[in-house]
Amino acid sequence: MKSAVLLKELGKCAVFRARTVAELTGASPAYARLVLQRLAKAGQVLRIGRDAYTVHRDAFLVASRMAWPSYISVWSALRYHNLTEQVPHAVWVVTARKRRAEVRFADTLIMFIRTKPRLLFGYGKVDYRGFEVFMADPEKAVIDSLLFRRVSVSEMFGILKANIRTLNVGRLVGYAVKTGNGALIRRLGYMLDRLGRDTHRRLKKYVYPTPVALDYSLPAGGPVNGKWKVRENVRL
Repeated sequence: MKSAVLLKELGKCAVFRARTVAELTGASPAYARLVLQRLAKAGQVLRIGRDAYTVHRDAFLVASRMAWPSYISVWSALRYHNLTEQVPHAVWVVTARKRRAEVRFADTLIMFIRTKPRLLFGYGKVDYRGFEVFMADPEKAVIDSLLFRRVSVSEMFGILKANIRTLNVGRLVGYAVKTGNGALIRRLGYMLDRLGRDTHRRLKKYVYPTPVALDYSLPAGGPVNGKWKVRENVRL
C-alpha cells in the first residue's frame, strides 16, 4: 500500500497502533512497526505514547488517549460545554495513571492532573470533530475545578452564576458528596446558597466546626459564615 493511501486510512482513526497498520497492509507486526518508525521520522505521523500514533495535530483530540483511564476536564471541559468564554491555554486531563505533569503536543500544552481512581467519575464520550473523546460532564467539570484548585472560587462563582439555570444542582451536590472532600462541599454549598439554591439540609453533616477559607488561593482572613463554617476571605 502506498504511503499516501495508508495515511488517508490512518486518518480515520484518532489514534492507531502497529496492529492497525498490519491489518490495513497485510504486513507482519514487525514490518508494521518499521513502517511507523519511518513515517514518524518523516514527520507524517506523530507518536503520542508506547505503540500509539496519530496523524492529527489536534491536542484536544488525542489528550484523553495519552493515558488510560483519563478524561478532559477543568478549563477545557468548561469551555467545551460553553460554561465559560475563556479560552484555555492548555488541554487539561484528569487521570489515575502516573505520568509527566505536562507534555507539549503540536505546539499545545497538555496538563495532566493525577488523582485517585475513585475520583474518576462523571465523564463519558462526546463527539469532537467526528471523533469520540472522553470528557467530564458539565457538573463534574465544575467539581474538578474546585477539587483540584485549578479555578479560583471567585471565577467559579461567576461561572455558576452565569449557568445556574442550566446546571443540574442535584448532580453538582451529589458529585461533591462523592468526592468526600469536606472543604469542597462547604465551598460549593456556600456559593449555591448565594445563588438562591439552599442545599444545607442535605449537606449539613459535612459542615464541621473548624472554618475553611472560602477561596483557597487567598490568605485565610475575614469573617466566618456560621451556616457553612466558611471564612469569607473574598467577596462574591
